[in-house]
Amino acid sequence: MASERKAFALRLDPALYDTLARLAAGDLRSVNAEIEVLLREALRARGAKIEANKDGANGGNDADGE
Repeated sequence: MASERKAFALRLDPALYDTLARLAAGDLRSVNAEIEVLLREALRARGAKIEANKDGANGGNDADGE
């Protein structure tokens, strides 16, 4: 389930973080969840397939169920 998520530090330009925070607030998400949604959208746009975890869940909480 969600407890099997990979944690790592991410350094961002403050202006980029502020933009992410505004987008996240507009979507009622945390900044972390917003980054994950944007990464999934970008990967999907590039044709990348996101493999499901062993338990069948992919760890995503974005609006389209991925």
